Amino acid sequence: MPIRSKLPRAGTTIFSVMSKLSQECGAINLSQGFPDFPVDRKLIALVDEAMRSGHNQYAPMPGLPAMREAIAAKVERLYGHRYDTEAEITVTAGATQAIFTVIGAVVHSGDEVIIVDPAYDCYAPSVELFGGKPVHVRLGSNMKFDAQAVKAAITPRTRMLMVNTPHNPAGTILRDADMRAIADLLRGTDILLLSDEVYEHLVFDGEAHASSINYAGLRERAFVVFSFGKVFHATGWKTGYVLAPRELMAEFRKAHQFNVFSVNTPAQHALAKYLADAANYEGVPAFFQAKRDRFAAGLRGSRFKLLPCEGSYFQVVDYAAISEEGDLAFAQRLAREHGVAAIPLSPFYEETPEHQRLLRFCFAKQNSTLDAAIEKLCKI
Repeated sequence: MPIRSKLPRAGTTIFSVMSKLSQECGAINLSQGFPDFPVDRKLIALVDEAMRSGHNQYAPMPGLPAMREAIAAKVERLYGHRYDTEAEITVTAGATQAIFTVIGAVVHSGDEVIIVDPAYDCYAPSVELFGGKPVHVRLGSNMKFDAQAVKAAITPRTRMLMVNTPHNPAGTILRDADMRAIADLLRGTDILLLSDEVYEHLVFDGEAHASSINYAGLRERAFVVFSFGKVFHATGWKTGYVLAPRELMAEFRKAHQFNVFSVNTPAQHALAKYLADAANYEGVPAFFQAKRDRFAAGLRGSRFKLLPCEGSYFQVVDYAAISEEGDLAFAQRLAREHGVAAIPLSPFYEETPEHQRLLRFCFAKQNSTLDAAIEKLCKI
């Protein structure tokens, strides 16, 4: 039976492609963004305790009350704003589900959604699936936010702006001046903001995370998305949350209830207790900064040029001094011939900049894994 695809240009995500190739080649996998070190035993024990205590059935649709209370307390502690636990916080099956549901809840057919490239690869397909039109602009020089490019893309049909900080794949961050510029752009409009902040705790060099929560002009129009998987090294648990003003959250929950309805119950019980101790997330920036610095120091002896990494657990490198191949071809050859898997940046663009030769490495790995990869990369 012939099927008219709603995503005719979409194939298998580049993360699956490169992880599969890594397995086939026996390459060190610095492609897909997941840690290869264990989750804290205390958190594992809390999940085990919840399961053994019988917490194995559906949680309430918005999330366990204790989970939402723990999130509210954490957010207030970090950003000084208290979200209402009944009406403004929803626990999600990871950040991708949250993003998909936000778009499904508020984007209508023909609405334009501004996406800043390079952009995480679920953004544009989600917009297209719900009949919206992705409008792509690019980060400026040095992968920094370009407010003027965004301003030029706004039209009367613009429904939403999507931003991401710390940025995947670029590894740059939005700062206070950027957030104020975004607030100025959106002031006096009905444009919504989707603020993807899943790497909120992976901000380096003493910089503060500039959350949209900190800015009243953004907070009042924002869906803010977070991920426990990124913070607590448990990406396979697919657990995150969304914050939004009650009117926006009411629309989000209308879609959420027909998408996943509710999220892993024992994980919620465990995370609610684990969040009570701020020490469990306060050390995350230093932990990953040390890994960034180790990886960067090792690659200084290579032919790769490192771009600034201000946050996330991704290091972007320029390989133009090594090869003029396109990034996908070079990434595949890197895995097959040199034993290290990376992610090419072209899948994150609507149109890849000409002559750009960039790869993304994930440094959320054991030191032994990083050292082994460094040794291989320095031989190229």
